[in-house]
Amino acid sequence: MLAPPKAFVVGHPIAHSRSPLIHGHWLATHGLAGGYERIDVAPDSFAGFLRGFAEAGFVGGNVTIPHKEAAFRLVDHLTPRARRIGAVNTLSLDGDGRLHGDNTDAPGFIAHLDASLGADWPASTGTAAGRTAVILGAGGAARAIVVGLLDRGLSRILVANRTAERAGALRDLDPERVASVEWEALPAHLAAAGLLVNTTSLGMGSGPPLVLDLSPLPAGAAVADAVYVPLETPLLAAARARGLAAVDGLGMLLHQAVPGFARWFGVTPQVTPELRALVVADIEERR
Repeated sequence: MLAPPKAFVVGHPIAHSRSPLIHGHWLATHGLAGGYERIDVAPDSFAGFLRGFAEAGFVGGNVTIPHKEAAFRLVDHLTPRARRIGAVNTLSLDGDGRLHGDNTDAPGFIAHLDASLGADWPASTGTAAGRTAVILGAGGAARAIVVGLLDRGLSRILVANRTAERAGALRDLDPERVASVEWEALPAHLAAAGLLVNTTSLGMGSGPPLVLDLSPLPAGAAVADAVYVPLETPLLAAARARGLAAVDGLGMLLHQAVPGFARWFGVTPQVTPELRALVVADIEERR
């Protein structure tokens, strides 16, 4: 008899990861035999871990900080999406034992936007501004989100970062639709945007908040924050105060987990209010 499939999340450190809570909930909900574990692996041991996890009985897993770029370099096959993003967060094995790498952050972000704003977004805004997004930050999360927005059909994506060189690097994803802009020029660009996304760490935990005047945004605009601890960042609170749609960062975490679970356990799970409440409770307990 074959052993039940088991998957993992690997990082360093890893105790903070909520992935076991998410996947454990889905395993229980669907009555599936299987498991999902946290594994702490230091960077100098990561390559060996990748080549040995199948022998340990794992069918695949998630990759988190600081291993996403290393996984990108070390897998046998990359999905086109992972190639564009330049990082891997989901691992699986094919029938020949080859290691596949994907990045599900882009569709995870878009799935959460659709769930929050409606599946017909951005057309539902009814304005040209609805097809323009401003992204704050130029790190790995920003790159994944830009890829997702490009695939969703936005016509213009403006990236603002304190270091202009990093913002400019995202322009290569689609030079006709992606541009870097000066941070100081944000007010003018916000006036023509239907979506603002913060991918910086500003507003996270006890760190400094993101101080930004949202008054130039059009009335129908939406504001999203990749930060989910706390769930209500100062940026999102300011958006709600202005009557704008506010999209927190937790949904991206939940939705990006769906493709991996489907691949490893053979069932496509749903992101439900019950799952969200479970993770929110865990966030509150750990604060």
